[in-house]
Formats: sequence, structure tokens, C-alpha cells
Amino acid sequence: MPETYDAIVIGTGQSGPPLAGRLTDAGMLTAVIERKHPGGTCVNVGCVPTKTLVASARVAHLARRAGDFGVDTGPVRVDMKRVKARKDEISLRSRAGVAKWMEELPNAKFYRGHARFEAPHRLRVNGEVLEAEKIFINTGGRASVPDMPGVGDVPYLTSSSMLDLDVLPAHLIIIGGSYIGLEFAQMYRRFGSAVTVIEMGERLIRREDPDISDAIREILEGEGIQVRLNAECLALERDGAGIAVNLECGEAPKRVRGSHLLLAVGRTPNTDDLGVDAAGIATDKRGYITVDDELRTNVPGIWAIGDCNGRGAFTHTSYNDYEIVAANLLDGEHRRVSDRIPCYGLFIDPPLGRIGATEQEVRSSGRKALVAKLPMKRVGRAKEMSETLGFMKVVVDAESKGILGAAFLGVGGDEVVHVLLDTTYAKAPYTVIERAMHIHPTVSEYLPTLFGNLEPLT
Repeated sequence: MPETYDAIVIGTGQSGPPLAGRLTDAGMLTAVIERKHPGGTCVNVGCVPTKTLVASARVAHLARRAGDFGVDTGPVRVDMKRVKARKDEISLRSRAGVAKWMEELPNAKFYRGHARFEAPHRLRVNGEVLEAEKIFINTGGRASVPDMPGVGDVPYLTSSSMLDLDVLPAHLIIIGGSYIGLEFAQMYRRFGSAVTVIEMGERLIRREDPDISDAIREILEGEGIQVRLNAECLALERDGAGIAVNLECGEAPKRVRGSHLLLAVGRTPNTDDLGVDAAGIATDKRGYITVDDELRTNVPGIWAIGDCNGRGAFTHTSYNDYEIVAANLLDGEHRRVSDRIPCYGLFIDPPLGRIGATEQEVRSSGRKALVAKLPMKRVGRAKEMSETLGFMKVVVDAESKGILGAAFLGVGGDEVVHVLLDTTYAKAPYTVIERAMHIHPTVSEYLPTLFGNLEPLT
């Protein structure tokens, strides 16, 4: 006989555990299933460990710059075993916290094992059959491995296995010039590795405006990172004890040799071994579960939340998925995915904070708009900190004065951009910020100056 529940939550990433908590609070007998590590991508192989490494790398970078501030430190040495141990301790503490939460959740049972659908509302875990009227899929995603010549013949790392390293690569080659690859590139360069980034496109992070891509490339190359663009016909092979990447691009050399290889070319949803066909759950051609504006699948009573639905692929969008489902299901509200404003960060140093539409997207829309840009070298706080790289940019609607999008590449950019994000959610005009008084000395105090520089987008 199957075990019957009111609800089943598959996966304990960012959205699964809080949803399980709300369901049990509402009196629903709930099963929570996790096949690997509680906490999902963010806690185990994503935000928590990588940003911990970014912090260690920044300390090493600042220590080397100490003389610029009149501080003598002597030679800087990075102990990668201790760097990894610090990262592990912080990540494992978060994982243990999620596990304890799920194990002690009242009115619930926590299953450790792989879930697979056998029918729309029936699945099997560790030989046990579970059934529920409501099922929430939160299975996340994993690093993609591209099908390129030689990939099966060389040792390679992904963004997950990279976190197991406790040694310093002599020369780290990274295939992929987007968010994940660039964060690893800078951190390992600051740890002391030679680093080469290989990107097939004509510029880094192609979804951003060209001026942002160019500025980020300049920042990375300024720290000694080699960038190869327009790299086509990539082929991998062993080169003694290391790896070689053969490539065709507009510049020499046509062969890059390194000690370690990181593949940072995107993510794949964890849906291929979930039995979605048996449940009749629709997916797109990439394997993402198809959902509507309220995160319902095509099968009544089944929702998909988090990275597996392809509607965000960030920790914050996953948590917002939980909020949408819980509000609609338990609070009688009508929240939708389309109500949220796109926002994300690139956590190189200095960081990039992005909200709304890019300048390119606004241009393509044909709407009347205004744009302003302010270099960080004009910001007093940045000058005082000797961190003047980057710029602020904002695009607003010329008629409504609403904020359409913004990009802050610079010290504090990942925090300051929230001022504009919250103003946009409030549907307030940019003049609210332009006329506000801000604290001195901060980066945010230059927002009125930024808006004062608005000019027609031509």
C-alpha cells in the first residue's frame, strides 16, 4: 500500500524547505524528499561556497594592495587547504541547518533518496510508493558538460567539482565567459593561478550591454587574466600532465595549454531521471518543466519551483517561486511570475548589480527613453577606498519617468542597485530618488547626480 500524504515536496533547494514549512503549518501531512545534500545548489555548490571563496580571494587581493594604503604586510601567501576548509565549514553549517529543519519539521516525514514518478500523483523513493494530491518539484539543476571533441579524453572540472580543489592550479583554463566562469577566473587569479578565459562569442557575458562587457573585460585583464574571444572549433586533448585547448579565432596562439580545465558553459535541469513522462509532465526541448504564470505544470496539482522550471535560475528567483506558490495556495492571493522585475548580480570585484531591461533591449523596443551614465571615478566614496573601476547606468521612460533598467558596475553596486529596484516595484518615478537626500559619504548619494545627467536615448 502506498504512503499517502496531502503534499510532497521533491528537493530541498531554496524554495522547497520554506514551502514545506508553510504546508505543514497549514495542517497538511507532508513528505519532503532529498536525494543528495539538503540545501540544494546554493548551499552546497553555488552561492554559499563560491561567495566564500570570493571573499578569501578579495582579502588576498587587498593584502597585495596594502602598500597603496600605506600599510606594509610583506609577501602574501595563500594556503588553499585553509581556504577550502573555511569554505567547507561555512557551507556544511548551512547544509546541516537545512537538514535539521527538515528532520524536525512537525507533521512531515523527511526521505533521503531519489524520487521518480510512476503516475501523475504517485512516485517511488527507496522502494516505497508515495502518493499525494499536491506535488511540488524543486529538483534544481547541475553544471552542463558540452559535447566537444576530446571532452571524454581529458580531466575537467565543473563549477561543482571545482569546489573540491585544495591545491592552486598553475594555469587554469576556463571555457565559458559568462557569470560562473568569470567569478572563478578572478578568484583563482587572485589566489595566484595563471588564468585564461575562452569564450566562443564576440564578447564576455553577451546578455549585457557592450559597454558593460568591455568594462568587465578591462577589469579582468587588468588583473592579468587572459581573455580569448570568438573561439570556435574548440577541441581538447592531453598535453603531458596538463590539458591543451585547440581553437580557431582571430588571434594567435591557436593552442592554449594549462594544468586544469574548468567547463563553465551553463546549467542543465535535473529532470531527466525524474520520470516526468510517466506523470505526463511537459518539458521544453532543454528539459525544463513547463509552467504557467503561477508555476503550475500542465498536470493539475503539480507545481515546479526553482531552477528546474527555467524561469529564473537564481537563488532569489527560486525563493520568490516559493512565495508565489504559498501566497496563491494558502493565502488566497494572486501572485504571478510576470510581476517580478528581473534582477541579478555578477560577483566579481567590483560587482555588477543589474535590474530590469538593458539599454540594448530598450533601444530595440523603440520606446522613448532617457539614459545616464556616471563613472565610479567621480564617486567620492570610491575614490576614498581606491576602488574607482566601473560605472553606474540607468535607463528611464521619457514619458512616465519610470525606471526601465539599471546596471551598477562598481564598489557597492550589488547593494546600491536595490534602491532603484525597490523604487521600480513601487511604480514611483525616478524623480523620487533624484530629490531624495542621501547619507554622505556613500555610493548611493550619487544617485541624484546620476539622474541629473539623463539625456535622450538616440
